[in-house]
Amino acid sequence: MDEQKWTEVDHYITEKLVPADSVLDSVMDANEAAGLPSIDVAPNQGKLLHLLALIQGARRILELGTLGGYSTIWLARALPRGGRLVTLEVEPKHAEVAKANLKRAGLSKKVDVRVGPALELLAQLQNEGAAPFDLIFIDADKQNIPAYLGWTLKLAKPGSLILIDNVVREGAIVDAASTDPAVQGVRTMFDMLATEPRLSATVIQTVGSKGYDGFAMAVVVGN
Repeated sequence: MDEQKWTEVDHYITEKLVPADSVLDSVMDANEAAGLPSIDVAPNQGKLLHLLALIQGARRILELGTLGGYSTIWLARALPRGGRLVTLEVEPKHAEVAKANLKRAGLSKKVDVRVGPALELLAQLQNEGAAPFDLIFIDADKQNIPAYLGWTLKLAKPGSLILIDNVVREGAIVDAASTDPAVQGVRTMFDMLATEPRLSATVIQTVGSKGYDGFAMAVVVGN
């Protein structure tokens, strides 16, 4: 199967199982108008995030990498009354677009958009004594994934679900000699997942409108 077929299947799944949503459509239009990179999750993957948050019964969600807030909205919509999502974004322009999109979606009161380097913001959350998060979605620069994973463990608890996007890199992760910092970051993440006794993890390969990639899923099983 080629990429055209994967994309057709993605579109078929979306048409059948992800109903048209004027708010999410307007978010994508606003992101494009603002010149944001087209690297949001696909609609069917956005719904997967939503379902996983529902299954998890998440009341507190942490997201690394807001972009224009598309995945943020999918996750925030799964929160119960009184639930809270904190999302971290390094680019001020992206954060402003996201805030406008969240307002449009009626979710501003549920979402705290924080702007700055994620490693600094994660340390700030810990210093604030932030309560543990039930679900953590990492979709930021891949070379720093090992550091992000280490920090999120400090902000999680037994039973927390950690999701990490874009971890197959079109198969490049099997190349130990790769000079791509993103690939090496992901490979180090795999080593951490394999050896960290507090985590039980797997990775699912994906193909579709976003190409050949995958996401990691890890559950915190110990303190």
